[in-house]
Amino acid sequence: MPESRSTKPVAFSPANNSPPNSSPNTPQFRLSQVSQHVAPMSATAFNADAVPQAPEDPLFGLMAAYKRDTDPNKVDVGVGAYRDDNAKPWVLPVVKKADDLLRADPNLNHEYLPIAGLAEFTTASQKLILGADSPAIKDKRVTSLQTVSGTGAVHLGALFLSKFYKPSSKRTVYFSDPTWPNHFQIFSNVGLSYKTYPYFSKETRGLNFDGVIDTLQNADEGSIIVLHACAHNPTGVDPTQEQWKKIAEVIRAKKHFPFFDTAYQGFASGDLARDGWAIRYFIEQGFELCIAQSYAKNFGLYGERAGCFHFVTAPSSDAQSTVIRVASQLAILQRSEISNPPAYGARIASLILNDPTLFAEWERDLKTMSGRIIDMRKALRTKLEELGTPGTWNHITDQIGMFSFTGLTEEQVLKVREDSHVYMTKNGRISMAGLNKHNIDYFAKAVDKAVKATQ
Repeated sequence: MPESRSTKPVAFSPANNSPPNSSPNTPQFRLSQVSQHVAPMSATAFNADAVPQAPEDPLFGLMAAYKRDTDPNKVDVGVGAYRDDNAKPWVLPVVKKADDLLRADPNLNHEYLPIAGLAEFTTASQKLILGADSPAIKDKRVTSLQTVSGTGAVHLGALFLSKFYKPSSKRTVYFSDPTWPNHFQIFSNVGLSYKTYPYFSKETRGLNFDGVIDTLQNADEGSIIVLHACAHNPTGVDPTQEQWKKIAEVIRAKKHFPFFDTAYQGFASGDLARDGWAIRYFIEQGFELCIAQSYAKNFGLYGERAGCFHFVTAPSSDAQSTVIRVASQLAILQRSEISNPPAYGARIASLILNDPTLFAEWERDLKTMSGRIIDMRKALRTKLEELGTPGTWNHITDQIGMFSFTGLTEEQVLKVREDSHVYMTKNGRISMAGLNKHNIDYFAKAVDKAVKATQ
C-alpha cells in the first residue's frame, strides 16, 4: 500500500477519454472527485418512534425455529455451513495444526493490522484465485485488501463502484435470479439500483442459459454484472466452460463490468483450479473486474471472518499507476468502514497458503468435504428414485457445491417441516452438508411423503 494516497480524479478508460494503448475490453469506468461538502443538519429532531420494525431475516428465523424444535428426529438442511457425518461442525485438521502453530509463537500479539490487511495473506489470496502464473499478477495489475469475509468484500466493492463507476448509461447492477439474498441489501444500501437476469430453469432444474444471454445482451451498456464463480448459491447450478466463454463474449461486447463473488473455491469440486476457472478465463481475456473472496467455507473459518477483495485493471500502459490510485481510494473507504481487518483468521489462512506442506494437507481436507457432499447427493438421488418419489431427481447429482435447489414447492417445504421436522428455506434450497448417513433415509422418506401428499 503506498504511503501517499492521491485523491485526484483518476481516469478508468471511459469511451470518450481512453488512455494510450488501453484495452478494447476496458469498461466505461473513471474515478470522480470526492466531494468535501457536508450536508447541513436538519432542524427537525430525530424521532426514533418513527423507525419501523424490520422483518426478520428468513434464514436466521429458520435457524431459530429449528433450535426451538424439541423433536429428536429434527433435521437442519438450511444452515450454510459444513457439518461432518455426525452433524457436527468440523474444524479442518490443517486449520487445527495452523492454530496450534500460531498459539505456540512467542511473538504473537494482537496489534492492529495495516488498513489493507496482512500482506502475506492478500498476496497469497491473489495467487489462489487468479493462479500463481496469472498475467494480472505478473503485470502488477491487481490491488487487494483483506476484508471482513466475503460479505465485507462484496460491500467494499459495491461501495467503491457506487462512488467511482460512472458509465455513460444508467448504473444498474444485475444479479442472477435467484442469488444470495444479501446481494440485494448490500448494493441497494450503497445507492445502486439493481435488476435480475434469469438463471434457474424450473423446468430442467438447471441453467436457463438462453435467458442469461438474452438479458445481458439487452441490458444497458456498462451495467455491473454480479457472477458466482462456482457452486452457485442457492441453486448449485454452474455454467459449463463453453457457456462461460459465451457469457464473457456478451459482457465484453456490451462493455459490462464483471463482479465475481467466490465463496467456494476448492469446496465445490475439490479442485482449486477448476473452481477458479471462470475468473481466470475473464482475466486472460483482458477484463477489468472485481472479485470478492471468502474463506469461510473452504477453510471452515466462519466466525473468523477472513476474506479478500481484489480489483484487477485491464492491460494498458497506465495499468500500474491506475492500480496505485485505486488502492488509495479503497484504503480510504476501508478506513472509514472498519479501519483495520481482523487478524487471527487471516493469519491461519496465510500460514496454510504459504506453506507447501500445509497447503497440500488443506487440499486433502477440501477433497474430504467436497467428497462427502458429492456422496450425499448420490445417496439422496438414489433413495428418492427407489421410493418412487414423483418427478425426476437427476438434478440433485447434476448440481454442485453445498446447496441444492430440490424443486420442492413452498407448500411441500412447509409440509415436510410440519410433518417431519425438516427445516429448509421456503424456496426448496437445502444444504447438502446437513445430510449424513444417520439422517439420509429419514430425510428422503420425509420428502417423498410431502411430495406424494401434494400431488
